[in-house]
Amino acid sequence: MGKVVIKSFDELEKLVGHDLGISEWHEFTQEQINLFADATIDHQWIHVDPEKAKTESPFGNTIAHGYLTLSILPHLWDQIVDVQNLKMQVNYGIEKLKFNQPVLVNSRVRLCAKVISAVNLRGVTKATIGVKLEIEGNKKSAYDAEVIFLYHFNG
Repeated sequence: MGKVVIKSFDELEKLVGHDLGISEWHEFTQEQINLFADATIDHQWIHVDPEKAKTESPFGNTIAHGYLTLSILPHLWDQIVDVQNLKMQVNYGIEKLKFNQPVLVNSRVRLCAKVISAVNLRGVTKATIGVKLEIEGNKKSAYDAEVIFLYHFNG
């Protein structure tokens, strides 16, 4: 299935209540987890010490940082939707975020997205998108949230 193309507020508004699609799978490697730990200065052993995690963690392995799983949302979102005719796009907020389950190292995840609302704020489109990060082989998602984007469409 191809990307959903959105070129205006009217096109986005027609998608309210509809599923937009699902991204490709993304695998979290230990290298990516370590790089994120370095970037965020969060070197908690459950993320970066595989040997200790195998023996002392309730998960039996290292896990991706919750915020790492959240930080790939724009990358996965871009696989689902192509928003065109823009002056600018702003990540405005995240509501109702709940981390449901840790993502083990070498697990694969994908994003599912649904349009919850689209509001015209004097020419700026406020889009609320329901997202779920699925973990391959798990019934429970890594997280569920509502992300809010501000789209400044051209004329």
